[in-house]
Amino acid sequence: MEKSVQITLIIAAAIIIVALIGVYSFFQVMPVTRNTVNVQGTSQVKAVPDLVSLYFSVQTQGTSSQEANDKNSEIVDNVITNLVKLGFERKEITTEGFNVYPDYSWSSGQQKLIGYKASHNIKLEMSTSRTDKIGGAIDAGVDAGALVRYINFELSVEKQNEYKALALKQASEDARIKAESVASGLGKRVGSLVSVSVSDFGYSPWALYSNDAMVSGAAEAKSATTSIQPGEKDINANVQAVFSLK
Repeated sequence: MEKSVQITLIIAAAIIIVALIGVYSFFQVMPVTRNTVNVQGTSQVKAVPDLVSLYFSVQTQGTSSQEANDKNSEIVDNVITNLVKLGFERKEITTEGFNVYPDYSWSSGQQKLIGYKASHNIKLEMSTSRTDKIGGAIDAGVDAGALVRYINFELSVEKQNEYKALALKQASEDARIKAESVASGLGKRVGSLVSVSVSDFGYSPWALYSNDAMVSGAAEAKSATTSIQPGEKDINANVQAVFSLK
């Protein structure tokens, strides 16, 4: 046999041996997925909001971007001044968005610049213990020239984390209970956790009032928030878990 053929056979044999070692190692490391149970744990907790948020919108126009911006800034300053006079702290009033953009009209298929618009969105956040001040806050914003965009009950970051931890813990416990029930029915026991994935808890604010038409809406907003009390809202969490069976 020629030397080159011998070398080729040796290399081929080495490759086969390495491949077999790799396959053996793979099955030694990887879990035996055919002897597992895949379950979904769910939970639903009752959450009570601790915040009320009022969202104001200030819309102004001008022949130039600077004019539109200056008019807008004046109204925003007046809104903030009025709210502070009511007893709200400056840190409770935040900007949610600001934009200045050209305003066009269309005539005979042609675009014509007619000026500029400025839009400034302001959020006032207060504790649910101060809902008696909502009516005054609405008047303060509208009297200064702002529109009430919408009003929500919301959860603070601290409360969101609290309810999130509780919801995910209960969902995980539910997954474990389901896995143990399945294992018992099959005459087996739950082994170690193979994998887990989490669908974060579902939370969205409680809408009290929405001004889609972007009109003054002061009377409607005040009417919607008369004698309001924060109610409970369901928050859900889901956990997908895979356990080994033994």
